[in-house]
This record gives sequence, C-alpha cells and structure tokens, in this order.
Amino acid sequence: MISVIIPTYQSPDALDLCLKSALEGQDNSSNQIIVVVDGHYDINKEVLDKYGDSVDKLILEQNMGLCRGTNLGVYNAKFEQILIVNDDNVFPKHWDTKLSDKYQEGRVLSPNQIEPYPSMFPQFHIKDLGRTIKDFDLDEFWEYEEKLSGLELLKATTPDGSTLPIFMSKTDYLKVGGWDENYELGLVADWDFFLKCQMNGFEMLRDNNCHFYHFVSLSTNTTQEQKQNRQRAEIGAHEYAKYKWGTHIKHDPKNNLKYL
Repeated sequence: MISVIIPTYQSPDALDLCLKSALEGQDNSSNQIIVVVDGHYDINKEVLDKYGDSVDKLILEQNMGLCRGTNLGVYNAKFEQILIVNDDNVFPKHWDTKLSDKYQEGRVLSPNQIEPYPSMFPQFHIKDLGRTIKDFDLDEFWEYEEKLSGLELLKATTPDGSTLPIFMSKTDYLKVGGWDENYELGLVADWDFFLKCQMNGFEMLRDNNCHFYHFVSLSTNTTQEQKQNRQRAEIGAHEYAKYKWGTHIKHDPKNNLKYL
C-alpha cells in the first residue's frame, strides 16, 4: 500500500481532478491519500469536503511553503511506500499496481509525464490532451496512457529519473533529510533533493510504463504576479544552492543528472 502526498495551495479545480483520478484509478482502496493544504483552506474546502474521509487532510493555517508542506505530509505517511505528486498532475489507471511492482529500497522511481507543451526534458511524452482543466477528458487520458504504456514495455525503466512525481521509501526520504525548507516556492529544492539521493547511491530510475499527465505549473504560473514571484524566487534559490554547496547545482536534462 502507498501513502500519496499531494501539497496544494490555491488551485482547487486542479486538486479536484487530481484526487478524482487518484481515487478512481487505484486498484487498492486502502492506499492513503494525504492532501497538505498550504494555507487558503477556504478556497479548497469545497473540494476537500467532496471527498470526505477518502482523503486525509493536513491543514496548515498559514502558507509554509511547498518544501515544508511536503515534509509534513511525508511525516504523516503511515505506509513505507510514498508517492509525492503535484496537485496539477493526473493519475493514470492502475497507478498503484504499476508503481508497487517496481518498488525497492534505495530506489527513487519517477513515473514519466505526458505534457501538452514541448519540454526541456526529452524523456517526457508530448501530447496535448488538454491545456486547462476544462479542456481535459479523464477517460480519454486513461485510454491514451494505457496504449502508450503498452508500446513502451521494452524499456520499462531507464536510468534518467529525477523528476516529479517521485515514488520511494519513506525511510530513504528521511535519510537524506527530505526537502530543504530554505528553498522558496520549492524552486531548485527538487534538484537539491535528487542530488542528495544520487550522493547516497540511490538508483534514480524513470518508469516508462506509468505516465502522469501534467498541466505544467498550472497552480503557480497563472497570474503575472505569480510569474514575477516565481522568477524572483528562482534567482534566490540558485544563490542559496551555491551558498549551501559551494557552487551552483548543474543540470543535464538529457540524462537528467544533478551534479556540482
């Protein structure tokens, strides 16, 4: 069984679709779905009430940031297998079975992503199945994803993981210290986390038989103010990484390696 951690801020429509796909797409109804509401509970209340006891709610009264929210979600996970997912992701059918079959301690597994726009990651599959929540058809995605997974059986996993979502052991997550909460908006924190995993000798794999749809920062890039805040935070995050590691973290998107 899997504990799923979904941090959310102020994108209730995306969260609604995320939860619907997680609950209806799972094979085992005993999985734990944790929604970490990082402030703005009033905005998300209707969606959370809709799913009732099907999800565990971790309500933060004020905005603590993505990294803090994610860590708190992991701390409250009751199962050893954990899956960290953005609220603008959509789960495929049989996601829990597909991931559990490849679970292993010392391994960080990144389900591949389907995105509507060309990506910096050549590993992602580009297919426009909807650029907004209103444009998206869940059944169409599930049908497409099942066919895509069947075509890629010969390359079930490849050594170029290190993108969200991530599936791994809770013990391993805590071993490397989780998300560094000094990164604002969570930017560069994922690079930092994956670098720590690599340095601990974890196997960093991509699962090409399990694809999550991703709307591409739908919850953080919707207004001009959010875009400006993101740009500012990204500059600060790179400088903090340099302060922490002595140099900037470098990134190779083709092989998806993080290194100093």
